[in-house]
Amino acid sequence: MIQVSPQTRILLAVEPVDFRKGIDGLAGIAKGLDLDPFSGCLFVFRSRRGSSLRVLAYDGQGFWLCQKRLSKGRFRFWPKQGETLHPLAAHELQALLWNKELGKADAWRPLK
Repeated sequence: MIQVSPQTRILLAVEPVDFRKGIDGLAGIAKGLDLDPFSGCLFVFRSRRGSSLRVLAYDGQGFWLCQKRLSKGRFRFWPKQGETLHPLAAHELQALLWNKELGKADAWRPLK
């Protein structure tokens, strides 16, 4: 199980990614962004259509790759294309995974 605490560093890759890539391909993208995939950070990637997210994490023994695909629609929040990485707080990741608008008041409360 992946533990996400408020101190966990979460980085969202702004550019969409080819989801045919697996763990090694996504770790390669993290390296291409001058980041260490073995650092314990959570890396969040989005598909080209915007209907799927993948989270890559290293727990000290191996990699975790988690995916969420929406049955309808697309993820509402995504940063603008001007930056390559966007940091997220743990509660923002939770809101993103539940497809909440990060600018809205109800999205900032932790979900129960």
